[in-house]
Amino acid sequence: MKAVLTGDIVNSRAFMGWQDALIEVLNRYGSSPKTWEIFRGDSFQLIVDAALALEAAIHIKSVIKSNAAIDVRIAIGLGECSYDADQITLANGSAFIHSGTAFDAIKNRTLVLQSANEQLDETLNLMLSLASLTMNQWPPVTAQIVKARLEEPQLNQTELSQKLDKAQSAISKALSRAGYDEIHSMLQYYTKKIETL
Repeated sequence: MKAVLTGDIVNSRAFMGWQDALIEVLNRYGSSPKTWEIFRGDSFQLIVDAALALEAAIHIKSVIKSNAAIDVRIAIGLGECSYDADQITLANGSAFIHSGTAFDAIKNRTLVLQSANEQLDETLNLMLSLASLTMNQWPPVTAQIVKARLEEPQLNQTELSQKLDKAQSAISKALSRAGYDEIHSMLQYYTKKIETL
């Protein structure tokens, strides 16, 4: 099972440096144009294994929220990639259809998910709505610490504080403010549910 993330940068004209940061994080999940592409100026698409999708979305959000002026909206579509192509924007399948449909209906939300399982979608979208209440309010410093935590999960808080040149107490407080433990629990729940599909 695959996941297609369709997203766009909110308020993209407010800060012109977002594109390099987005390219850097997308490159962690594959290479352009087969795995990801930026199109229409401030929109993007990424395909990953379904189990990685939610973590990738939160990772992208932490990167983008590292600048206070902008945010990102992402729709995750779960399903198949029935037609593979050298460019992600030419590929097709239920994962792409679900992602596009979810993105078209995203309205004022910033993170949504759609699959063929309506019951799973309802549960996960409720969780994503609640998580977004916190994630949408991340200040840049908090977003940067979440980004570092996601990129270096093997580091403990002391090691992370040394890497970021911040006090360990500051790291702990930022992760607490970010709701990181709850987000981590949500990621574990998501992964467990995806394994049963």
